Amino acid sequence: MVGYDTPEYHKVTQLLNKLEESLIALLLAAMTLITFYQVVARYFFNGGFVWALELTTYLFAWLVLLGMSYGVRVGAHIGIDAITRLLPKNGQQVLAILATLLCLAYCVLLFIGGIQYVSMIYGLGIQAEDLPIGQWIPYSILPIGLALLFFRFAQLLFKLITKP
Repeated sequence: MVGYDTPEYHKVTQLLNKLEESLIALLLAAMTLITFYQVVARYFFNGGFVWALELTTYLFAWLVLLGMSYGVRVGAHIGIDAITRLLPKNGQQVLAILATLLCLAYCVLLFIGGIQYVSMIYGLGIQAEDLPIGQWIPYSILPIGLALLFFRFAQLLFKLITKP
């Protein structure tokens, strides 16, 4: 088992960090290239791909759901701390732990809902509108992204609990 303070844990975390960052960059680049090609093809050649908008929409959803966990990891999410700063340090830490626990609960609820939804559309055999794939494939980012978000909040909770 990989503990929190072991080199193996840090290697796995670094690998996950790089994979997350690379996938976000790849999604953003793919969205940009597809959109650029579609605009050029439509306005200069009266052509293009019928499925470009749908693919870009799915890529954007993947980008947002992966970006949430990245935002938690780097501390980029907006926090309203006007009231929190009025509390003593211990009160601030307790409130941060409570907020993180609520975020973890939220992730669990959405993860369960995401699994149920993806399972339902898989079972029904619903296809994407313009792409030749099952709709469950692009929607699978729901449980994947929420599992990664849960992991990031769990890491944050561990840091909050163990910091002096």
